[in-house]
Amino acid sequence: MLKLSDNYLEKSADFAAQGIIVPKYDQTETTSQTEKNPVWVHFGGGNLFRCFHAKIAQDLLNQGNMSSGVIVAETYDNEVIDKIYHNYQNRILRVVMNSDGSLEKELLASVGESIFFNQSNPDGWNKLTEIFTKSSLQFATFSITEKGYALTDVNGNLTALAQSDIENGPEKPKTNMGAVAHLLYSRYKAGKLPIAMVSTDNFSQNGLKLENEILRIANGWLNNGFVDAAFIDYLKNPAKVSFPWTMIDRITPNPAETVANQLKKSGFADTEIVHTDKHTNIAPFGNTEKIHYLVVEDSFPNGRPALEKAGVIMANRDTVNDADQMKVTACLNPLHTALAIFGNLLDYTSIADELADKDLLDLIKNLGYCEDLPVVKDPKIINPKKFIDELINLRLPNKNIPDTPQRIASDTSQKIPIRYGITIQHYIDNPQLDQRSLEFIPLVLAGWCRYLMGIDDKGEEFTLSPDPLLSVLKPNVGNISLGDTNINVHEALKPILSNDSIFGNDLYRIGLANKVEDYFQDFIAGKGAVRATLHDAVQNQSYCF
Repeated sequence: MLKLSDNYLEKSADFAAQGIIVPKYDQTETTSQTEKNPVWVHFGGGNLFRCFHAKIAQDLLNQGNMSSGVIVAETYDNEVIDKIYHNYQNRILRVVMNSDGSLEKELLASVGESIFFNQSNPDGWNKLTEIFTKSSLQFATFSITEKGYALTDVNGNLTALAQSDIENGPEKPKTNMGAVAHLLYSRYKAGKLPIAMVSTDNFSQNGLKLENEILRIANGWLNNGFVDAAFIDYLKNPAKVSFPWTMIDRITPNPAETVANQLKKSGFADTEIVHTDKHTNIAPFGNTEKIHYLVVEDSFPNGRPALEKAGVIMANRDTVNDADQMKVTACLNPLHTALAIFGNLLDYTSIADELADKDLLDLIKNLGYCEDLPVVKDPKIINPKKFIDELINLRLPNKNIPDTPQRIASDTSQKIPIRYGITIQHYIDNPQLDQRSLEFIPLVLAGWCRYLMGIDDKGEEFTLSPDPLLSVLKPNVGNISLGDTNINVHEALKPILSNDSIFGNDLYRIGLANKVEDYFQDFIAGKGAVRATLHDAVQNQSYCF
């Protein structure tokens, strides 16, 4: 059986016999160069990085356009580093799942070092702090999800951890943003060295979010006398520290048993999927789709590798923002979340299977083409309508991609402000549009409130996906029973629908809450009410597609 740790230079023929592409460079040399001259740090060692960023680095290394590897800094789950990166010599088997059922396999050796960067691991903490003092370091990328940036609670107040970070200074912060601010302070003290801090997380204006949260911590330190004003000036000077905006798009589900079985049958040994104590699902391999996009604002004060030669679209901020708004707020992510919500309620375990359901297909068509597309600004580098066409006709129906509504439903409360709130705001801001004309966004929001009950359309309990606000939101609807005609829906939903930190607006103030309440009332009428209400909603709408 062929192993991920086998010498791919000596056994290139064996890898080729299994259809596995191997690196054109020597990993030992790359690791040595990473130690001497670090260039790229990435925060978040999960599946998206392993299937996308690591492949970009591999292409650059193969071309000779980069000589050192990526330093992975995992901030959340030590088992990811110990059981996956270290156990397999920082190597990854990237598997692209084509719609015809075939697999494209490539061994990636572009990770030069992997570190668990957390206060609980002093060696890793000190190691990355030292790396951030190196003048060769050009940029850091992030894929830590929306909640990785959070410093405030549902009411907009600082969390206890954020308050602690601000009160105790740069030496031992516990939040991600505090830890990154600590690293930047170390870089500042090493000579105000320049760097680009590049969020590639899947939400709009991600660079601005990263910048604002870093500054929130740093200004707290300034007010408490831990740092001087010159550090704030350093962070605010794009010639020293930039926070480029990005748009990223690649569906990367958790490693699938079906893929593991195919690899095993082909004679590949390393297929064990690890389920960590912190509920990370990760494996020596990563599986992903073929279609992908990464658009990055070209603002790198310390230089950068030729990222465009590895398929990255380099652009100005306005173009990045237009591409990102197109994708995250309109043409993909809102559709994905709608499928996640109703997929859970209707007992689906496959996104691809949902696309064969006419009601769900019509739902996302109405959502994408009819309500979202009218407020999309064409970014020119990607055609918005063709993007939705490709998503609905090619990407989501790909049965070879084992993506689930349960995975997509994670952290929905953190996604709604971006995936639906921004489109709602566009309707409010445009005098030729009326947000009260929206039907399918309110339907989805009502579906989410119904989802929070944890009861499917058959009346059976299901496990809600992880979400940092579940403990706050679920009690509002958790005691509602299907068919209960005495329930006061307005009283139950008002604490949720009036929360502008979730929706970007108080839905009562802008005239949308009544629609959400009405749909929710229909959804709880009894068993089968979700299906019936959804079917009626899509049947009663005049199609625009």
